[in-house]
Amino acid sequence: MRRPCRAVLPYVLLLQLVACATAGPPVVDAPAPDSGFPQLIERLSEPGGFFPSDNLVSNETSYLHVLGRMETLGVRGGVYVGVGPDQNFSYIAAVRPEIAFIIDIRQDNLLHHLLFKALFENARNRMEYLTLLLARPVPDDLDGWDEASIAAIVEHIDSLPRNPATFEEVAARVRTTIAGYGVALSESQYATIRGIHEMFFARGLDIRYSLGPRYPTYRRLLLERDLDGRQRNYLAAEESFRFVKELQRRNRVVPVVGDVAGPHALGAIGREIAARGLAITVFYVSNVEQYLMRGGSFERFAETVAALPHGEGGVMIRSYFGRGNHPWNVPGHISTQLLEPLAGFIAERDRGGYRSYYDLVTRNVVPLHR
Repeated sequence: MRRPCRAVLPYVLLLQLVACATAGPPVVDAPAPDSGFPQLIERLSEPGGFFPSDNLVSNETSYLHVLGRMETLGVRGGVYVGVGPDQNFSYIAAVRPEIAFIIDIRQDNLLHHLLFKALFENARNRMEYLTLLLARPVPDDLDGWDEASIAAIVEHIDSLPRNPATFEEVAARVRTTIAGYGVALSESQYATIRGIHEMFFARGLDIRYSLGPRYPTYRRLLLERDLDGRQRNYLAAEESFRFVKELQRRNRVVPVVGDVAGPHALGAIGREIAARGLAITVFYVSNVEQYLMRGGSFERFAETVAALPHGEGGVMIRSYFGRGNHPWNVPGHISTQLLEPLAGFIAERDRGGYRSYYDLVTRNVVPLHR
């Protein structure tokens, strides 16, 4: 309740009277960024390893297919853990976690996420974010794009010219912004960030996963839909973009270098989550487990996962690439997105049920069609 104003006051309090009569609810400042961002990255990370291809954009055309089912299951809040590039942001925008950790064996993925972080900081809306990512001219009527569809934004981006001078201007802003984060980077690492950015500049929305034309362009990924026909990429709606932007501002999207089956990083993330009194809601593993099984490190990974703090409704998201031979593959998609309860994964592992990768992608799978 608003405190009542006195009827008679000294003249010197006149401004207080006016404020009392006209002020609305008190303005609450946005939460301050978590401190210690570079120290947290260093504390959680381990030495990087080798992966045979780059992952500048996702190769999973089915990546949004799990979102409708996650919504009906009430998968929301908590902690998000994932691998790879900006596909994670679409899951984060849907789940709205308190903090997200992106773990990847490639050190370049950490550098890639520092690029993303800088772009979020410099972008006022989705249109500006994409123009900065691709180093294209920013529209004069930027605010007018807030309500635009992602299809309209993509069409406009495709019409914009490519100018090396624009790239140099944006790259300079990105470097200055990243330097302000306090993460210790060498000149060669700054050169890697620039090289990643140059790939987006050179290829535009036609950029794709490096292993060939069968994989989707970034354009297709932006325009993909969930199984209910909704466009759910984090750039499909201004509110989704702004949620991720705010999480980035608060230093709550934390990139970590590490093998998920390695000796330190994933376990350290689990201990950090526990220390914050939180639990994992979503663990997106893509098809990493396929490589772990080939290399003999799956059991070590599964043991670490069993020790992670997770909520009762926590889930794992994985992607299966089997040239359409998974029983739940959606026609027209090269990948099949799968959902498994975290508790179910741990229980099945304890029973020794995962004897092959096909066991992993066919047991305890949650039906996605409602």
